[in-house]
Amino acid sequence: MSERRRRPVDRPRRAALDVLTAVRVDDAYANLVLPQVLRKHRLEGRDAGLVTELASGAIRMQGLYDPIIDACLTRPKLQPEVRDVLRLGAHQLLSMRVPDHAAISTSVDLVRTSVGQGPAGLVNAVLRAISRRDLADWVSQVAPDAATDRRGHLAVAQSHPRWVVDTLAEALGDDDELADLLAADNAAPRVTLAARPGLATVEELEASGGSRTRLSPYGVVLEGGDPSGVAAVAEGRAGVQDEGSQLVALAVADAPLEGRDERWLDLCAGPGGKAALLGALAAGRGARLVAHERQPHRAALVASAMRALPTGSFDVLAGDGARPAWLPGTFDRVLVDAPCTGLGALRRRPESRWRRAPEDLHLLTSLQQVLLDVALESVRPGGVVVYATCSPVLAETTDVVTAVLGRRDDTDEVDRFQLWPHRDGTDAMFAATLRRR
Repeated sequence: MSERRRRPVDRPRRAALDVLTAVRVDDAYANLVLPQVLRKHRLEGRDAGLVTELASGAIRMQGLYDPIIDACLTRPKLQPEVRDVLRLGAHQLLSMRVPDHAAISTSVDLVRTSVGQGPAGLVNAVLRAISRRDLADWVSQVAPDAATDRRGHLAVAQSHPRWVVDTLAEALGDDDELADLLAADNAAPRVTLAARPGLATVEELEASGGSRTRLSPYGVVLEGGDPSGVAAVAEGRAGVQDEGSQLVALAVADAPLEGRDERWLDLCAGPGGKAALLGALAAGRGARLVAHERQPHRAALVASAMRALPTGSFDVLAGDGARPAWLPGTFDRVLVDAPCTGLGALRRRPESRWRRAPEDLHLLTSLQQVLLDVALESVRPGGVVVYATCSPVLAETTDVVTAVLGRRDDTDEVDRFQLWPHRDGTDAMFAATLRRR
């Protein structure tokens, strides 16, 4: 066997391919499978960062890389495993500062060990062809002409399904910002921490190498490193939480309220980030939070997220939110963070854009209306409900609120906000605050 054949495969690239395989074969979520893969390959520090960039970038940008790969093939049919290797190679060549020879040779070695000798020559030839043009040149070759089909051009250039581009454009209401929004979806998100009041302070998180966020008084952006290495995070006194998500929890806690303020409900609490922040805020006021989640395994995640809260300050329940286990009017404050398409968090969930379809909206919006009605029945007169989604899609946001209010005569909308990645540096969180009369 030649020395070239015996050369060991680069471990970060092998790990990145494992992530792509899990996402494709097992419908895994990249952000959840990444820690497992890193532990398996014993990768930390810069190597772990390389795996994250390779895997997330290749998945996120496949809507652009696949047409480029296909343009370099004489026969368009590829084994899925080979296409995964080519996506990783294309990402290194077009979007990373990896020398061409390194990107090509490591990809050839990777396909030899993961698939076999057969496709090695094809991978070499395709990546060499890709390397002869830069990203802008390839976009001009494979994307529709921007002058005649601007949204179609952006869909390919920014690697979003066309229906998603159209839906986001409708939500924005202004095509002039559309390119900025799509580009923000493709930017690697910052790691943001939330100091849970009464358990951790912003100053403590800053001392771990972070800087304060602009919008949330509890937020700190971690400048580098593994967040699990921060003591407050490891102990559950702080958590990784997007600033927009923190603002939703604050909208629940800060909404003006008359009378009793003792019983709070998070109706759809999994995986527990908002519930942990809400629970800390509630405990500081002598209130008790019920964190409710339909799926038992997600309820377990909620309990883990809330483990540092004072004993007796919260309950975690598993059950169907559409059939509540409590009497009407039980709660003073309710959050319904409804299941949604997640199109406002595409920068954090690179595979989500490829898994959703337009027909998902009908099922989701029906459920969202049911859950909002349950939340409004669960709150006492004079109490407040915050309806939130990590989606800016009008069908899931304003349309749901309008539909529910249109059939009720006991509820007023008192506040609303929509955040955007390109404007606010957060996920595109929507929140509407409603009050029972």
